[in-house]
Amino acid sequence: MLTAQILAITIFVVMFVLIVLDKFERQYTTLGCGFATLILVFGVAMHSFDTILRTLNLKCIFTLDFWYAAGEAEESCVGINWATIIFIAGMMIMVEGMALSGFFRWLCMWLAKLVNYKPMALLISFMVMSGFLAMFIDSITVIMFLAAVTVELGKLLKFNPIPMVLSEIFCANLGGSATMCGDPPNIIIGTSLGFSFFDFITNTGVIAGVSLVIVVIYFSLCYWRTMKAIVITKEQIAKLKDPRSEIQNPAKFAACVMVFLTVVALLVTHSVTGLTVATIGIIAAVAILIVAGREIPRVLKKVDYKTLLFFIGLFMAVSGLEETGVLELLAKLIENLCGNNLMMLVAIIIWVSAIASAVVDNIPFAATMIPVIKALAASTGVDLSVLAWALAIGTDIGGSATPIGASANVVGTSVAARNGYIIDWGKYCKTAIPGTVIVIAVSMILIFIRYC
Repeated sequence: MLTAQILAITIFVVMFVLIVLDKFERQYTTLGCGFATLILVFGVAMHSFDTILRTLNLKCIFTLDFWYAAGEAEESCVGINWATIIFIAGMMIMVEGMALSGFFRWLCMWLAKLVNYKPMALLISFMVMSGFLAMFIDSITVIMFLAAVTVELGKLLKFNPIPMVLSEIFCANLGGSATMCGDPPNIIIGTSLGFSFFDFITNTGVIAGVSLVIVVIYFSLCYWRTMKAIVITKEQIAKLKDPRSEIQNPAKFAACVMVFLTVVALLVTHSVTGLTVATIGIIAAVAILIVAGREIPRVLKKVDYKTLLFFIGLFMAVSGLEETGVLELLAKLIENLCGNNLMMLVAIIIWVSAIASAVVDNIPFAATMIPVIKALAASTGVDLSVLAWALAIGTDIGGSATPIGASANVVGTSVAARNGYIIDWGKYCKTAIPGTVIVIAVSMILIFIRYC
């Protein structure tokens, strides 16, 4: 077993290093390391074909509980979390269908017009919109469209959009922490531990709500002088398109909005209806494809298949650590350090998660830590859900601190850079790191007050 553990750790470390260095596309990195885990760790070192099958986890898809949980939140089997994969794929298809209908551009332009294009009002309203949308739509998609519209507004109204882009990125990550479907780490945590959308919204959602108010005030103070110095003339406003011009087909637009609202309702009630997130993902995809009609090929072409492959490889590599007992040893180490002191456990998990997620992608870190907090809860007797909320907040918010901490950060800064607005590490971290520290500290205090 020692040989298997050393191999599993080596493969996992190599994977992390390659992800950070970003020399290869990350889906190739995780898939390569995932298959290396199956062959070298489970095959050569452990001689266990059963472990390979358990990690691939294909039989789980063909069980009734995978699609219908009889009123209770589903819990994923060991290995590849296919519920996460299917749900994310379904939401990607839904979002791409909505994008083709002009929904996101219409929403951004409508909100800008609503606040009469006033700089400070734009900053605050776009932060709130970013946080709200990220509760239901992947934060990567939210930033992709918000940043693009913000840069376009900046060019037309002659102002520097960087403060708004940075604020939107932070709020998207914060909003994503509020719900189970808002950020990939939360989807993994929810499907792996059997938590529902309602569980997240009533726990991390409350923390995110309080934090959003603080963050809006924080960024408003940071960029007050910059935004107040912007002068927007009536002539500039007159050159802007009417928001309604973004809607190419009113019927499809209305249908997309109905699909979105229906999916949100299904997510909110899925612990009552028994429909699992995998089922809801399929419903979202099928419904939006029906609406898309002849544009189905365009919708499917825009889906980010690379991210789905990234997740599959990641789950295989993490299974190497779990099946060989490495994560159990890590849990024992934390247990020896903290005992059954819940406050100490929460503090370690939330701060370690935040710091780690600031320098490496928060998705693999969250996937790695789930078996660790399960082992900690089992051995110390503390409430697993409290550790889960600490992990979710730590990974989601910690990823905001640096340009590479979360995928939304990379997307937002890339959109700005493509349009000539370079956001280097210094410019990004100047406001993001203090904001992250403030939110993590506030979140930890709120968890102490409510659960400890």
